[in-house]
Amino acid sequence: MTYDVAFLTDPAAFLEIAGDLLAADPLVSTVMASVTSRMVGEPPPEDRPQWWAVVRDEHRAIAGLAMRTARTPPHPMFVLPMAAEAALALARAVHARGERVGGLNGSLPAAEVMAGELARLQGDTVEVAQHTRLFELGELVEPAAVPGRLRAATLDDFDLAKHWVDRFMHDADEQAGRDPSPSAGAHGREEIEPQDLSRRIERGTYWFWLDEEGERVHLTGANPPSYGVARIGPVYTPPEQRRKGYASAAVAAVSRIFLEQGARVCLYTDQANPTSNGVYVALGYRPVVDQVNLSIVSAHP
Repeated sequence: MTYDVAFLTDPAAFLEIAGDLLAADPLVSTVMASVTSRMVGEPPPEDRPQWWAVVRDEHRAIAGLAMRTARTPPHPMFVLPMAAEAALALARAVHARGERVGGLNGSLPAAEVMAGELARLQGDTVEVAQHTRLFELGELVEPAAVPGRLRAATLDDFDLAKHWVDRFMHDADEQAGRDPSPSAGAHGREEIEPQDLSRRIERGTYWFWLDEEGERVHLTGANPPSYGVARIGPVYTPPEQRRKGYASAAVAAVSRIFLEQGARVCLYTDQANPTSNGVYVALGYRPVVDQVNLSIVSAHP
């Protein structure tokens, strides 16, 4: 089997080609679908790679999809499931473009195959940065009642929302026993840009849980539905407010919003953090597929 790889820089053109395939499995494709949809109409960046790849087999059928849109160095790729031969062809096509790839996230085993081939071509090695798990909400299980209420974030909340979103990945690494420093190979860590955060707040995709005094004690975000699937995240409670039930209450409330719209609801968890996994399972989320974040690091630092 031979494969052809086409690279596109226009997200709308990519969705025109790949939309039917993304819609066929909207849960597994949730990251690619939501990220690409959000970028339609945005000006292309000048300081980083941004592209989408379509792998076709010898019959011109789509055999694989990938993207490189991450804003934060080393701008990891994201890949959906594909056959090993297609993953190898894509890795070789990326290498032929003259790009060095320092990280790769996505579905197993395609992500491991592609990262291994890129590392071989670049003279690098592959390290596992994070094992993740995609969950879908079945029937929502209401958590224990918690004093307070959910409120949509507004632009007046920008500073706190920005601080907590930035803290989210740092604290997640710390809780999972990983080095939380920015230099520790956190290839999947995305610091949200102020303009992007403002747009998301204006679209109503962030919520605070307010305690009885009206103080903001928790933040839950979500990506609006793409092909009928909404994705919860980030979910952040500052250390001094943890173990009070705020995360369960907020995630349940936000999940209910999307369920009432007729959407399916999903979220990602860090497999190394049993606390957060337990919270979501208790709410009725069930595992769907395991994925991985891989770092491709120089063998000769």
